[in-house]
Amino acid sequence: MEMGNKIRVLLVDDHEMVRMGLATFLETEPDIEVIGEASDGAAGVKMALELQPDVILMDLVMDGMDGIEATKQIKNGNPTLKVVVLTSFLDPEKVFPVIEAGAFSYLLKTSRANEIAEAIRQAANGQSIIEGKVTSMMITRMQTQPPKHERLTAREMDVLKLIGEGKSNKEIGEELFIGIKTVKTHVSNILAKLELEDRTQAAIYVNKNNLS
Repeated sequence: MEMGNKIRVLLVDDHEMVRMGLATFLETEPDIEVIGEASDGAAGVKMALELQPDVILMDLVMDGMDGIEATKQIKNGNPTLKVVVLTSFLDPEKVFPVIEAGAFSYLLKTSRANEIAEAIRQAANGQSIIEGKVTSMMITRMQTQPPKHERLTAREMDVLKLIGEGKSNKEIGEELFIGIKTVKTHVSNILAKLELEDRTQAAIYVNKNNLS
């Protein structure tokens, strides 16, 4: 943010009193300006893409389009827009999907008013703020998630190990008695499931995870 410019904020919440309370408080902040209010996700998407605010304060549970889908559509329309979730919910089925959809920060409505204002400032400056309980949930999820190679079939594991040994598609086909076209299909599936870019990364993955 350039000095002297106000942070332009869009409020998206289906409770009028919540919007009024937020707008009233935020307008007392000298560096923040509320440029619009939307009462549901669909209106929020439309206004966000039209007004191009610096920060969008997004509720999660709303009639019609919810905050998860709204966030996804806003980020698809303009990936640079900063969506700060402000919600009462800590359910994993809401937390993780909205973060995966591109939410920049995640706050609870029990946050103090000055904490919300600070989160808006931080978001405008490219700094994410995640509610402590959400951070704990994310860490727990990462720790309990099985390794990506457990998604592979037995045959794909065979191919992956041979990639780790530096073997070509032709050599893999000969060793496993399968056609080169089948090898290429397995390699493509392996890269997709492991979320890797190429064979080099696959070979590194094998060594890193002691799969050879």
